[in-house]
Amino acid sequence: MKAVVIYKSETGFTKKYAEWIARELGADIFEAPKAKADMFDAYDAVIYGGCLRAAGISGARLIKNNLGRLQGKKIAVFATGASPPREGVLDEVINRNFTPEQRASIKFFYLRGGFDYGKLKPMSKFLMTLLKWKIMSKDKEKLTADEKGMLAAYDKPADFTKKENINELIGYIRSE
Repeated sequence: MKAVVIYKSETGFTKKYAEWIARELGADIFEAPKAKADMFDAYDAVIYGGCLRAAGISGARLIKNNLGRLQGKKIAVFATGASPPREGVLDEVINRNFTPEQRASIKFFYLRGGFDYGKLKPMSKFLMTLLKWKIMSKDKEKLTADEKGMLAAYDKPADFTKKENINELIGYIRSE
């Protein structure tokens, strides 16, 4: 099976997973801006990875807009984010990004990444600063564990990537 991994990464966590997946599958790998729809024809499996931004998967439109071209291929999309996986949240991500028809063709995976404020692009830094201010305006005793962790990560980057997180995705691609 010939596979390709395409990814869009801002701070490196998605890129790390994409490289692990490509190495494990012996797949070709491209950053999203370099990937073109006509290249999909050469592959039996297409894996796309992007980071989560307000529950949206960055760059996933490349896959969604080309589902017709991808018919008959294995399609996996993974998203990375700093939060631990939670079923209700993951359902929201899936529903927000893919229609029921798209979900019939695309297998979704969440791979916990991390947060590195220092590597964000200016607009992302601005938005994340607004989030920080919003969290800081809350009563400190009412902060959730995720909010406390997020505040700590602004000063010290957090990396939750683990190579074993790709195992389910690899199993899906290799399955008959």
